[in-house]
Amino acid sequence: MTDETRAAPPKVIAIANQKGGVGKTTTAINLATALAAIGQRVVVLDLDPQGNASTGLGVGRAERRSTSYDVLVGERPMEEALIDTSVPGLSIIPSDVDLSGAELELSNAPRRSYRLRHAIDRFRRALSAKGQTCDYVLIDCPPSLNLLTVNAMTASDSVMVPLQCEFFALEGLSQLMRTIDLVRGNLNKNLFIQGVVLTMYDKRNNLSAQVAADVREHFGDKVYDTVIPRNVRVSEAPSFGKPVLLYDLECAGAQAYLGLAREVVRQERSGSQELAPA
Repeated sequence: MTDETRAAPPKVIAIANQKGGVGKTTTAINLATALAAIGQRVVVLDLDPQGNASTGLGVGRAERRSTSYDVLVGERPMEEALIDTSVPGLSIIPSDVDLSGAELELSNAPRRSYRLRHAIDRFRRALSAKGQTCDYVLIDCPPSLNLLTVNAMTASDSVMVPLQCEFFALEGLSQLMRTIDLVRGNLNKNLFIQGVVLTMYDKRNNLSAQVAADVREHFGDKVYDTVIPRNVRVSEAPSFGKPVLLYDLECAGAQAYLGLAREVVRQERSGSQELAPA
């Protein structure tokens, strides 16, 4: 984070879907990279005990001396856990397997659903006090609707939902929407749906087109225009510890995430997200 004359608070977005394999972590790391590439300052908060977002951004296990576990349970300030990535303007708070025990440790803690919210509020105040800026905090949630995900939603301004263009795409999504409604009703009244991102789209497959049409009919203008294609370069990039924009900028997946980033920024600047409650 660098000094600026104007220090606006970051927009906090939880990237969530309790269904695994939908491109959630892939979206978190590549959207973050694309946002940084177009001039935004971004923090990824890895809230998945698997730590795949950390690995995908090139942060090895040995480098994860302070993690999201410490932020959530140990109450370490977020700024002390930040690690700069190879992408200018992009930092990460990594995760490791210790985070899997956080739910049990917090089971009897007072205001346990607000732990991450308090940490992010302190982070915002610290940035303001130092005259520093951060435009976005993207939270990579675990593939389940547990206390970690509830903490993420309670701490966030909005939720972004990656949804794969495959059979059963909408299955289980009603449970996620109920969770969002419950969080908004009891913990975070301002929470809204940032948008639905269609992932793993295969233009050669009629099923992908049908699923995309069904999702757009169901969610309307909450669905982003940008569609993330099924792309082998996107799948290969994490094994090299790189987001796809560093691995192969010209590939269809990288270009799609750049398009999504531009759409997110336009959405933010136009204020159109206020028209899309959960």
